[in-house]
Amino acid sequence: MPPPPSSLPPRVLPNLVSCSRRAVTSAATAAAAAYSTAAAAGGGGGGGRPLRYAVLGAGFAGLSVAWHLLKHSPKGSRVRVDIYDESGIGGGASGVSGGLLHPFYGRVLNSGKSVWICCVARSKRMEPLGQMELAKMRPLSGEGNSLGIIRPPTSEKTADILLESSLQSCSLQVLDSDEAQCLIPGLCVPLNFAVYMPLALNINPKKYLQVALFFACQNMSDEASLSSSEQKECKLYNEHVDDLQQLAGDYDSVIICLGARASSLPELTNKLPLRTCRGVIAEFQLPSDTIETYGSQSPSILSDAWLAFQGPRTVSIGSTWQWKSENYSSSVSDDEALNAMEELLPKASAVYPGITKWKFVQARAGIRAMPPLTANGSLPLLGCLNDVIGKRSNCSFWLVGGLGARGLLFHGLAGKLTAKAVISCDENLIPPEFTCWKEP
Repeated sequence: MPPPPSSLPPRVLPNLVSCSRRAVTSAATAAAAAYSTAAAAGGGGGGGRPLRYAVLGAGFAGLSVAWHLLKHSPKGSRVRVDIYDESGIGGGASGVSGGLLHPFYGRVLNSGKSVWICCVARSKRMEPLGQMELAKMRPLSGEGNSLGIIRPPTSEKTADILLESSLQSCSLQVLDSDEAQCLIPGLCVPLNFAVYMPLALNINPKKYLQVALFFACQNMSDEASLSSSEQKECKLYNEHVDDLQQLAGDYDSVIICLGARASSLPELTNKLPLRTCRGVIAEFQLPSDTIETYGSQSPSILSDAWLAFQGPRTVSIGSTWQWKSENYSSSVSDDEALNAMEELLPKASAVYPGITKWKFVQARAGIRAMPPLTANGSLPLLGCLNDVIGKRSNCSFWLVGGLGARGLLFHGLAGKLTAKAVISCDENLIPPEFTCWKEP
């Protein structure tokens, strides 16, 4: 996740949240009506087949959509969600994420927070925990369990953004140099102040995707099987899908959550306003003979490069930005790794000079699907694709794309809005800020 940009105006946030709340109420009525219609046609209830949804992609977006489809399906329904991903859970850019989740856009984060709370709870076979604070969701953080994230701005422009925008949307703390260096000894504070985000998290992306989110889908299915009135299934298939029409006869809806690979589907080639950007993350460790370590309770660092610490001796640093890349491989060549270190280390050492003592271990990479910049900011692309691809069956097609470098931030909200729209067969439940990309 890059430093918080100014491309998402604060004025957009209340609109998204209010639309999301209205969608919850509207979806309940619309979903019941849609389910009754499907049941009457032989799908979703009684002795007919269950409502079947295909979700393409097992990253942040795909698993969030799957979870919300199971969670928000009408009471007493029979639902099956099949997830397709040839690389498995978190095999794409989601699994390479740095995992820094911060409340810079607090309202957007909170509006999708249920996916965090319930998935953490259900992954432990517990009941939903209600309004749990983000700070209590530590089982998903790095092994070091670092406390929050700190951001020392390195330019006047960044400082203005932090002071004018973020403090209005969430509870943050402005620290002077001495206070910041108490949290992180050796921290460099170029402008003599830093913004501390105590509720922020350093998430292990693979652990979150596999242990929390996917298991939460399975647990929800297991719990439903104990009821005689409803049935929920969720299965993962490590298969490649290259033709949407092949799925049309088997599913009521297909939701495409393939990130940058969405544009490779023949039905969507040259039809999505997405830009590809390859990012490389470098992992470092302190040599075993180094006595000095990073504080196990010190926060991670967000700057021109981010430093996500997973314990006192391990850190991931990212990320590079290679636009228009078509290299989807997660492996990194020696030359690419060297170029990444030459780019990232100066940025990291500008705020944490001690990083020069750490030793490079490996590099990982992934392709981001970047959305276009609009008057509403760089928002994900959501909505129904029937008109885009030319629907030729009773199956409906939907998109969750363009989450870019903020998949961890947006996946809860994007998954919830899309699932409700799919269940209700009503795209109007998605705020127009997310669907305006389809306008001529």
